[in-house]
Amino acid sequence: MKVPAAVVRSAKESEPGESGAVLTAGERDHPDVAALFAGRSVHVTGVATLAPRAERAEPWPSWVPASVVNALQATGIHQPWRHQVETADLAYRGQHVIVTTGTASGKSLACLLPGLAAIAAAEAQGRGQRRTPTVLYLSPTKALAADQLTRIRAWAVPGVCAAIYDGDSSPADRSWARRYANVVLTNPDMVHYGLLPGHRRWTSLWRGLRYVVVDECHCYRGIFGAQVAAVLRRLRRICRHYGADPVFVCASATVAEPDRAARLLTGVPARVVHGDAAPRAPLRFAFVEPTGGSAVAEAAYAVAQLVARGQRVIAYINSRRGTEILAAAARRHLETIRPSAVHAVAAYRGGYLPDERRRLEAELRSGRLRGLAATSALELGVDVAGVDAVVLVGFPGTRASLWQQVGRAGRRNSPALAVFIARDDPLDRYLVRRPETLLDGGVEAFVFDPGNRYVLAPQVCAAAAELPLTSEDVEVFSAPPGGAVFSAPPGTSVSSRGSAPHAPPPGPAIPGTSVSAGGPAIPSASVSAAGSAPTDDAAALFDDLTRRGLLRRRRDGWHWVRRESPTASIDLRGAGGGTVDIVELPTGQLLGTATDVHADVTLHPGAVYVHQGQSFLVESYDAEARAVLVRAADVDYVTIAEEVTDIRVVETVATTMRDTATVCFGQVAVLRQVVGFARKRLLTGEFLDRFPLEPRTQRLATKAVWWTVEEDALRRAALTPERYPGAAHAAEHSAIGLLPLFATCDRWDIGGVSTAWHPDTGRLTVFVYDGYPGGAGIAERGYTAYRQWLHATRDAIARCACDHGCPSCIQSPKCGNGNEPLDKAGAIELLDVVLAGG
Repeated sequence: MKVPAAVVRSAKESEPGESGAVLTAGERDHPDVAALFAGRSVHVTGVATLAPRAERAEPWPSWVPASVVNALQATGIHQPWRHQVETADLAYRGQHVIVTTGTASGKSLACLLPGLAAIAAAEAQGRGQRRTPTVLYLSPTKALAADQLTRIRAWAVPGVCAAIYDGDSSPADRSWARRYANVVLTNPDMVHYGLLPGHRRWTSLWRGLRYVVVDECHCYRGIFGAQVAAVLRRLRRICRHYGADPVFVCASATVAEPDRAARLLTGVPARVVHGDAAPRAPLRFAFVEPTGGSAVAEAAYAVAQLVARGQRVIAYINSRRGTEILAAAARRHLETIRPSAVHAVAAYRGGYLPDERRRLEAELRSGRLRGLAATSALELGVDVAGVDAVVLVGFPGTRASLWQQVGRAGRRNSPALAVFIARDDPLDRYLVRRPETLLDGGVEAFVFDPGNRYVLAPQVCAAAAELPLTSEDVEVFSAPPGGAVFSAPPGTSVSSRGSAPHAPPPGPAIPGTSVSAGGPAIPSASVSAAGSAPTDDAAALFDDLTRRGLLRRRRDGWHWVRRESPTASIDLRGAGGGTVDIVELPTGQLLGTATDVHADVTLHPGAVYVHQGQSFLVESYDAEARAVLVRAADVDYVTIAEEVTDIRVVETVATTMRDTATVCFGQVAVLRQVVGFARKRLLTGEFLDRFPLEPRTQRLATKAVWWTVEEDALRRAALTPERYPGAAHAAEHSAIGLLPLFATCDRWDIGGVSTAWHPDTGRLTVFVYDGYPGGAGIAERGYTAYRQWLHATRDAIARCACDHGCPSCIQSPKCGNGNEPLDKAGAIELLDVVLAGG
């Protein structure tokens, strides 16, 4: 998505015409924005104005039955917009399509209209048809599916029976969906775990399937995207088995190269619809830098001010705990400035029980809630009519997420406001002082590899368990051009691949170590079904799995031969582990849930747990019983876990020796421990005290590429020891950012650790590892292409026009060390040493 043309009013001087900047101060030109923070220690660094857009409506297509038109008009949809008509018409005529118009532009109706029309037409003709038309709707989140169900039921199209099938559905609801629903709303996880393995129980759905809607498709990036792509290929072969050939209709407001994205994801070519014809209210986007308090404190004040004025606002923040703190602080402000609105503010995050989530969503839609502090769980598509403002607490990690969040504001004709408040982080400070960095250009590339053998081999096994693989499936599972297989570069020595020894026990934190957490948090291993065959030839992969005893070839194709289900061992999202229950004492009431990893970090004994403004202290965490026991407490502090991350070399599989450096690929163990926690004053962040904890170790066994440098070579390059940590850390960040160009992954799939001295190598070492159990093929490809990769890394840093580092070269939105220390010049010098000589 190209960001709409904006006028940037910046307090920082720049060249005329740069990013459309007008050199005036934000406070002076926009006094109402400054008034929002009256008396606060903040600086409005700039305000961008996005112009309004008039609607362009079209008549209803002639193929839409009158009953559908009447039903939609009864809900206030009098005419569709041009892009809705174009999208629906292409899908109706059998063309796969992706629509890429902005947030709140009616993409859902555009995608669903052909299916609704088909069902209504069948209803008018009577139910004697052999195949009743059906629609499968896929969303990445439960909240979005629930919102779509509410919307479809409100439309009340004759003959449409819609139902949700997800992890929150009761057995009775699931049975009803199988028997009666002709519009099934679900997510890729449930397609993987439920619909495909149990396809014989869903014959009515498959036989009549006309359309598959893939909403918010930009979410399917990296390894998760590769997993979902494989699931959709499995879905296509099941449809073929039942005689169906559905049209895929994809939608996203923030996807780059949409035609390529749709083909990678679904395996079929798609037409692109862009050109947003929906009306848009004018939007001002303010950039704010706190100079005294924290970003959370300033966001809470802004939310309270907006709610007190009768406006509706969503504040986005990256952490679950942050949502609770922000909401509680906003309520405290409202106790003073508008007591009647105190209960109109709440938090929304993962970990709530299903009933509580549904209640919050309903209250937000009804207008009872006017202020919400939310994580990205509320970023995608939930229909929140009439939101006047959004507040972003820090950069959400990608431009795509930022514009999804900003796009929630301005759903009426009245002017809307978005406010970006920088955290105390070098990346946020850089962005808020240079608004044009976010306003210029488009969103990130849609990157994943559907032919990644670490992903595809287990998925092929799952497909064989559903139906025997046939020669027709070779084309379904063959990767597009660009797939890569490990092959050692010249000058490489490759070790024998025996069983890997156990990782050594975790040692103390490595001095001078910097960590960038990549991919999911540390789960236990779930599956290792990857072979060594190239996946651009799926037949070779089938044969390789046969040689390894996972498949057996018979006259009718390749069969799965094991007793265990291959589906259960595949974790689509790489979340790993399970969930623990959070139980209140002494009542025994279940308050919520958390993942194993989240519990280790935030629910240790002594931690403060906040749930809708009520504070609790954790008394115990029983990992075996999978329960956290908490007791209500009135506290004025928060707890911050202190983590130590280590990485140990388990086995070096391949080594390339250079004149001054060594590049390696192999198996590693990434070890994380929570060793203690600090207590800090709520909102001010004042340090109170620190307490040690009995360490619990999270261990990720994965693959990594790493390079080491001799100290003599560093000294000859005039890189002094005190600069080693910043140079290695900066090089690590940039290398992670550039690896997707060579390994077809997403930067969130990988992590890194850099250290001035590592005990397993005895040298300065930079590691880049796959963030998935057993590896995902990314580090392996990085090793294969390390020359091109590290040359590109060096050039990207050297050619960046900044003085000391910026998000375009060495700063990372996911740095575990707060982007410190970083040494831009040192990174160039270090990479010069690594790349020198043979």
